[in-house]
Order: sequence, then structure tokens, then C-alpha cells
Amino acid sequence: MMKINEAVGTYPYSVSFEVFPPKKKENMDSVVSAAKRIAALKPAFMSVTYGAGGGTSDYTIEITKDLQNEMGVPAMAHLSCITSDRETIDRQLTRMKAEGIQNILALRGDIPEGFSPSAINYHHAIELVRKIKEFDPDFCIAGACYPETHPEADSMQEDIRFLKEKVDAGMDFLITQMFFDNPVFYSYMYQLREAGIMVPVHPGIMPIVNKAQVKRTLNLAGCQLPTRFRRILDTFGSNREAMRQAGIAYATDQIIDLFANGFKTVHVYSMNDPGVAEAIMNNLSKIIM
Repeated sequence: MMKINEAVGTYPYSVSFEVFPPKKKENMDSVVSAAKRIAALKPAFMSVTYGAGGGTSDYTIEITKDLQNEMGVPAMAHLSCITSDRETIDRQLTRMKAEGIQNILALRGDIPEGFSPSAINYHHAIELVRKIKEFDPDFCIAGACYPETHPEADSMQEDIRFLKEKVDAGMDFLITQMFFDNPVFYSYMYQLREAGIMVPVHPGIMPIVNKAQVKRTLNLAGCQLPTRFRRILDTFGSNREAMRQAGIAYATDQIIDLFANGFKTVHVYSMNDPGVAEAIMNNLSKIIM
């Protein structure tokens, strides 16, 4: 199975999707079914999240393996480290390699409330990147970045400085946190390149298809909604189907604008919704063929 940093180069334009594993085993079938419907769209690749505290890590590896082996789609497993000791990370990397998983999104992960990392934990993503490279330098490693600054960073300059250290430690490409205002991303890209961060950056797009998503999404991502999108929410937010269509259209417009401005790869946070993925791919079908 091809590494993602090699696979995306075979497309004139590429769209990839993120899915997340179930919290409970009894929901595994429905999640796998949704993931396979998205995989049937033949995206450039798919990523599978790790879950808070690594609680769904076994499901992450299982879904990633099935996507690449059964569906023939390059797949990437997320791996977060803040709540994992070194033995756990070793065990996860060993299993990934045994299952033929070549692509990892290396993350610190969110710190659970009341959790205090100990000396045996990895504390930062850069430590995890170095560990992965030490374990097997052949892994393709992605990282996360924040066009509107990491919520815990004191400034954009500090955030970019730490990001460059992570990239220099061995990251092959980056995926951004979601954003809703493309000029914010374009400004961010200028700052990254000025700082000497030259790896590919995949912009992350989140289709907002219901009003209930908004508050949680903004709190999680630390991003802002532009006036244009706020007007869409005000106008269509109380009409479920109208909001769904408007959200898909807005995300599609963002992607088309990114392509028009020279960015060839886009990563879509699908929220395990095949209908959203299908609609976006259908909207883009004449562009990405």
C-alpha cells in the first residue's frame, strides 16, 4: 500500500476524508459501513482518529487496516501520546507495522480533565515523532497545524516555531485544523513558508450541516466563523435539510477556491457521514477527474 505523501502526487487534485472509530464495540458495524461507503468514493486517502485517551485505539488500527486492505484506499492511523506510556506506544507501533499500516498522524492529543502526565508519558508530539522515526524510519508521518493558532499557544509565532521543530524531527506533511475563512489559511501558509516549513500542507475542511455542530466545533477548534457563514446559519439553521445543503455548498465552495488558488489537496472532516462525502465528491466530480 502506497504512502500518502506518494499517493497524493498521482492526482491533479485530491480530496481525502477523516472518519472516527466507535466508542463502543456494538457500534462498530455501523461505523465500518459508513467508512466503507466513503472509501468507495475512491478518495486520495482516509484517516482514522484515535479517540480521547486512546480508548478506541484497537478500533483505529482495525478500521485503518480494512480500508487499505479491503477497499484499496491509502489509510492513515492517528496516534496520540499524552495519555500513553512508552510501552503502549511501542505496542501500537508494533501492531501497525504488523498490519501493514505505513501512515501515521502523530499527535500529542487532548489532556483529559484531571489527568497528570507522568515521567513515563510522552508530553509533546515531537517526542512521538522522534519515537516513530527511531522505531521505523520508513513510516510516513503527518502532523497537525492550526491556521488560527493552537488554543494553548501564547502566539502564532510561538506556535509556528514549535511546528517547525516537529517538522524538522521527521514529519512528511501537515493537515490543518478546520477553518471557515480561506484568506486566514492563505495568510497562515505565507507565515509557514517564511518560517522555512516547506512540507506539503493539506487544508482541513469541516462541512457544518446542522446548527448544533457549531458551538462544539468552535470550542474544539478555536476557529472563527466569517460573517458570510453566520448569515447562512441565521437564515437556514432552523431548517434541517436547508442547513445540510447550505453547509455542503459552503464546504464545496471553500474547496473550489483552494484549488483555484493553487492548493491541490484537501482533507475533509466527514463526521462519519457518507451522504456529506458523496455530495461533496459529486459536486467536485468534474474538477478532480
